[in-house]
Amino acid sequence: MPELRPTIAVIPFAARGGGSEHRLLGEVLADEVISALSRTADLNVISRLSTTAFRGREVTAGEVGAHLDASYVLAGAYSTAGTQISLAAELTEVRSGRIVWSKAKLKGRVDGILSGEDELIDRIVAEVAREVRVREVQRAQSQSLPTLESYTLLMGATALMHRLSLQDFDRARQMLEALTERAPRQAVPYAWLAKWHVLRVQQGWSEDAEADARRALDCTRRALDADARCSLALAIDGFVHTNLLKQLDVALQRYELALEVNPNDSLAWLLKGTLHAFRGEGRLAVKDTRHALRLSPLDPLRYFYDSLAATAALAAGQYERALDLARRSLRVNRTHTSTLRAQAIAQWQLGRGDDARATIAELLRLDPEFTIARFVARSPSTPFETGKVWSGALRSAGVPE
Repeated sequence: MPELRPTIAVIPFAARGGGSEHRLLGEVLADEVISALSRTADLNVISRLSTTAFRGREVTAGEVGAHLDASYVLAGAYSTAGTQISLAAELTEVRSGRIVWSKAKLKGRVDGILSGEDELIDRIVAEVAREVRVREVQRAQSQSLPTLESYTLLMGATALMHRLSLQDFDRARQMLEALTERAPRQAVPYAWLAKWHVLRVQQGWSEDAEADARRALDCTRRALDADARCSLALAIDGFVHTNLLKQLDVALQRYELALEVNPNDSLAWLLKGTLHAFRGEGRLAVKDTRHALRLSPLDPLRYFYDSLAATAALAAGQYERALDLARRSLRVNRTHTSTLRAQAIAQWQLGRGDDARATIAELLRLDPEFTIARFVARSPSTPFETGKVWSGALRSAGVPE
């Protein structure tokens, strides 16, 4: 069965000088990095029990990769002076043998690392995870589909579909369809393809929203046939029922099932919170989306999380928070039209009419066909008071009828 995530091996860091009391610190560092990387949904991390065998040995990344079937190897060395630690680390891509990321002078505190309070581990993990994604997305964009590893197809597709440029978006569909042909009994590719169809409608690129809804449902059906307990497939089936079918009761059941399977599924928490926002249940919306943000500090789709959390804040009347979240999301992706809608609503409700009108002008530049009628027809919030408030704000800010 094709591997859908790149695999990273973290070799315990070697000690250079320092007191004997810190000789095992390299093991602790590796444990902490492995634990943090394991919380990223798109990486497969080899346990330290397997990588410890390479501690202190003169081996190449290629040898480690061949033995552990790893795509990337993270290794390094450290020295201590009193309570301070200085770390050098490098990430090697096994296939090419190239060092794709390195840092020579990472600084931290020994006691902070042991207590989990030092930010050194977080910095390493964030940069390593980002570099892996960048490498795989670049490869996905530049090489022909048959030559790509399955994990490159999946990682590249999930990144490109959320950039929301039409060229990248179409490339993402090609990659996901290629992956479903290669791995027809895996749930995850079908689940992401279902989300692709929802985003296509939301972004205004669908020529037939009903046809996209049917295709999305077919994809989640195939995903759940392959794995009825795939929390991602359950969450995205809820996403389809929320945004394309407007069956919010069914959607809530799907989100709750996803969270029974995996209580730490950040996407399920996020989408469940957004459903509460549509229904005007602001307190629950903010609670669930806050929890989703806490569970996904390194998620590559963080802008999407911030965007939906902004919608939750709107439902709670927390307009300053909604505006902050929308701005943070737009700094990463300026083309996400639903974020622009949330920003405009927050600006209007805060009495910043000129800012709201400028946001609507940008929204209409990206989506010239957007109207109040289309918003009312497509938004799950329409039957609720939130829909009336939001459509009124958009109308006042300049969205045509």
